[in-house]
Amino acid sequence: MNKKNVAYLFPGQGAQYTGMAMDLLESAAVKTLFDTASEIFRKDVKELLNSDADTLKRTDVSQPVITVANLAAAAYLGEQGFAPAACAGFSLGEYAALVYAGIINAADCFRIIKARGEAMQKASDKLREDAGGDPSAAPGMAAIVGLEPKQVEELIVKWKGEGLSNLYAANINSPKQLVVSGTAAALTEAETRFKEAGAKRVIRLQVAGPFHSPLMSDALDAFVPVLEAVTFKDPSITVFSNVTGQKISSGAEAKKLAVQQITCPVRWVEEEAAVAACKAEACLEVGPGKVLQGLWKDSGSELPVYAAGTAEDIGKIAAE
Repeated sequence: MNKKNVAYLFPGQGAQYTGMAMDLLESAAVKTLFDTASEIFRKDVKELLNSDADTLKRTDVSQPVITVANLAAAAYLGEQGFAPAACAGFSLGEYAALVYAGIINAADCFRIIKARGEAMQKASDKLREDAGGDPSAAPGMAAIVGLEPKQVEELIVKWKGEGLSNLYAANINSPKQLVVSGTAAALTEAETRFKEAGAKRVIRLQVAGPFHSPLMSDALDAFVPVLEAVTFKDPSITVFSNVTGQKISSGAEAKKLAVQQITCPVRWVEEEAAVAACKAEACLEVGPGKVLQGLWKDSGSELPVYAAGTAEDIGKIAAE
C-alpha cells in the first residue's frame, strides 16, 4: 500500500465507545493533541473518553470526544508514515477532514466542535421540553431500510404535498438505507407509510435530536458566531462536503457549508462516489468503529476500506 495515496474517512456520532483512542497514547503527537483538547474543553479528555455509554450519547460530550478520537487516530497514522491524498468525514467527522485538508487547525477544530455540540444539545433539549419533556414525544430520527434513497426522498416530497410536514431526509447513508428526521408525530405516521411503500424495517434511532434537518435551526444562533471567528484556509488536499457530496473548492466555501451542514442532509452516497473517483489505492476509516466500512461495502465500490481507529488496526495496515 502506498501510504501517501490513501483516502481518510472520519466517522461521526454513533461510533463512540468507552475507552476509545486510549490505546493511542503511546504516541507523542496524540499526547500533545489530548493536552490541547483538554485545555480547550476545560476537562480532562482522558476522563471524557472513559465516560460511560449514557454520558457518551450526549451530543455535547460525543462530538468533542469523537473528534479527539478521529484526530488521534490520524496523528498516530502520521507517525507510521501515512498521509492522505483525500479525505471526507461523515457528519461530525467532516471537521477532522477539514483539519487534514489544511482548512482549519486542530485547536480551532476543538473550539468549533465544543460550540457545535453544546448548541445542538441545547436545541435538542428545547425540542424535548416543547414536547412536554416526554422522550417518546420529542423529535428524533429513524432509519428506513429496504427502500432506495431516491424513493424515500420522493415519498417525503409527495407526503408533504398531502399535508405530512416536519419529515426530512437527513442521512443518505447507502443505496439500501436512508435516515429521516422529524417530529414524533411525523415519524409515527411515516413509519406506517414507509412500511406500506415496501420498507423492510423502520428503526427509531437513540439520538438526542432530529439532526441534519431544519428542526435544528435554533442551534445556529450559538454556533455561527464561533464558526465565523475562525479562519478557514483553502484546502491543501482534496476534501469533500456532506452538503453537496462534492469537492470543497475554497475555505470560504467550507465555512459556508459548515453552517448549512447543521440543517442539511448528509449526502454520503454521492460523497463515497466522489471519493472513489479520486483513484486512491485504499480508504482508511480513521476513528472509532467500523460503520463507514459497512456503508462503503453497500456502495458497491471495489476500493478496499481498512479499519484505522486503534493501535492494533494501524499496526496491521502499516505492516502491509
